[in-house]
Amino acid sequence: MKKFVAGILLTVSAITLAACGGDKESSGGDNKELVVGASNGVHTEVLEKVQPILEEQGIDLVIETYQDYVLPNQDLESGELDANYFQHIPYLESQIADHGYDFVNAGGIHIEPIGVYSKKYKSLDELPDGATILISNSVADHGRVLSILEAEGLIKLAEGIDKTKAEVKDIVDNPKNLVFDAEYEAALLVQMYENEEGDAVLINSNYAIDADINPLEDSIAIEKTDSPYVNIIAVQAGNEDNKEVKALVEALTSKEIQDFILEKWGGSVVPVK
Repeated sequence: MKKFVAGILLTVSAITLAACGGDKESSGGDNKELVVGASNGVHTEVLEKVQPILEEQGIDLVIETYQDYVLPNQDLESGELDANYFQHIPYLESQIADHGYDFVNAGGIHIEPIGVYSKKYKSLDELPDGATILISNSVADHGRVLSILEAEGLIKLAEGIDKTKAEVKDIVDNPKNLVFDAEYEAALLVQMYENEEGDAVLINSNYAIDADINPLEDSIAIEKTDSPYVNIIAVQAGNEDNKEVKALVEALTSKEIQDFILEKWGGSVVPVK
């Protein structure tokens, strides 16, 4: 009976020790664990390339992969993540405004130009009057896609507005009477393009690349590289100066990783210099 009780106590002790990971020390000894949430595809691949760099500095980078744009911020808020790497600056700002998150930008890493794709037309000039344009239901991206179409001469936005916050209602000139359908999750737009739905679809490069679509070769128009939509490392306010977070940002912006991004995606993903 004593052996049985002792066994229970040992098991409970082991579980308790396993659960008490507040200092985030990894099983690798003295290494510190850094848990980062990332979108599947580009963000995850870049982080995987950074893992050995951080390991040499005594940091075990744990990557949690997500398929949407909602959960990574919820999990950062709850403390399940130390940082996330999936969103651009305007999206972060909109999330803070909408949900009251106390997050900050710890560093800009890269830009993923949004492309315009069509199975029906080979150029924007071929789009017919009343063409249906499919865009994501993320309002934070509406100004971005509208700015792309404005730069291509398809629409004109109202003077003096902050174009990062523009919406369809801010269009003041629409010569082709384009119809905007913004009812879809960003991740679904690739499938809609493949199914030849709509006349043109605007797709984030991370989703396009993940589906073996080459933004530079397959798009009929693409966002310019001077875009303000820089993908960043986001953390809870006060954590931006943590040693592990600063090491992560430094590694992600190193020449080694910048070169990797350029070589891997050939300009479809552009590192921040």
